[in-house]
Amino acid sequence: MIKKMEITPTENNRINLILEGDLYVEQAAELRERLLQEIDRGVHYIDIDMNNLNYIDSSGLGVLIAIQKRCIKKGGAVMIYGVHGKIKELFELTRLNKVFNME
Repeated sequence: MIKKMEITPTENNRINLILEGDLYVEQAAELRERLLQEIDRGVHYIDIDMNNLNYIDSSGLGVLIAIQKRCIKKGGAVMIYGVHGKIKELFELTRLNKVFNME
């Protein structure tokens, strides 16, 4: 279960998103809706901090891909920070580390 899903607006059509805990299908739908609302408000860049994310399932990955596509259409992008352990392995296995800007 997600312990924290914090969205903080910054400047220049950008938001910071902090994810903590485990991201399962139940929270993925909520995350998708919240991020789509932000994109509809004019956000083009989303920085996602995954330092304290322990698990993400396929529905969570699907949300990230959908959001990335929307941001790119608007001339923006998704940047992912702090991917580690099993989540890093999952991104590499699915080659999503080539799809997203990651640090």
